[in-house]
Amino acid sequence: MDVLVLIGRILFAIVFLSSAVGHLTQHKQLGAYAASKGVPAAEAATLLSGVVMLLGGLSIVLGVWADLGALLIALFVFPAALIMHAFWKETDPQTRQTEQISFLKDTALGGAALVMLAFFAYAGHDLGLTLTGPLFPMG
Repeated sequence: MDVLVLIGRILFAIVFLSSAVGHLTQHKQLGAYAASKGVPAAEAATLLSGVVMLLGGLSIVLGVWADLGALLIALFVFPAALIMHAFWKETDPQTRQTEQISFLKDTALGGAALVMLAFFAYAGHDLGLTLTGPLFPMG
């Protein structure tokens, strides 16, 4: 079971680790896109979001306070969905559909992050293949 959880942690975190690299190495381009969506201090926000995704993803993969890592991912992804994928503001049907899909993906990933937060906090030290127990133990 520990190996299955580890595989799941890795697969979940890959999207955030990959995005983090993009945010940190292409912050000017992605910052310009964020600015077009109305994000204040867009380039700095892009860098900050890259750091949050990197820390959250590594925390989950390595099992170092993985509950905190899952919380960081949730704290990133829900506002990102609302700000970056506000499909209800779009008038072009194709753009609206694309943004709605991205919004739903982000909210689903956020929901999964909340489940992981609860799982890591509850399973605590019983969860194998981690470097630390939870920061917020429940149970």
